[in-house]
Amino acid sequence: MATSTAHKTTARYESGFVLVDIGGAVEMKFSIAANPRLSRGSELQLKNIEVSPFGLHWPDLDEDLSFKGLLSGDCGQRC
Repeated sequence: MATSTAHKTTARYESGFVLVDIGGAVEMKFSIAANPRLSRGSELQLKNIEVSPFGLHWPDLDEDLSFKGLLSGDCGQRC
């Protein structure tokens, strides 16, 4: 019997940073200060992060960041 341990991707905002855990295999952290839309957001707006198979979305701020871009160091401007 095969056992599957599916890891999901999670993201959270904490003290000026977004912390992302991609499937338990990759963790990243970036400052919101480098991103014009995120840097203007309230704490409540920043904590409202939607995770999709392709990246992160902040519906209250109309901002999207792809996992591909984040992994290559692009967080909207300079990380």
